[in-house]
Amino acid sequence: MKKELFDELLQSVKEAAAIERGAAKPSRQFEVKTANDVVRVRNKLGLPQVKFARLLGISEDTLQNWEQGRRKPAGPAKVLLKIAAKHPKIVLETAA
Repeated sequence: MKKELFDELLQSVKEAAAIERGAAKPSRQFEVKTANDVVRVRNKLGLPQVKFARLLGISEDTLQNWEQGRRKPAGPAKVLLKIAAKHPKIVLETAA
């Protein structure tokens, strides 16, 4: 490895250590988005997208739009998602 590259890498490691100790602030930060509420509810029910969409009476495309944040559920769908989050067993019983 060239000395210039090694020195640059070493400086980066030193900066990272200073940031970790709180002695320096990072030059930039990234926000990692966690799964949204729709994804959490679906995962809680343990259903794949196709079955969850059928359960809600919506298209798979609509569900994907909700999960990817392009659209948000409204009205009755929003209420049904809240019920599913609080009472997953009841919602799953209706699907049987």
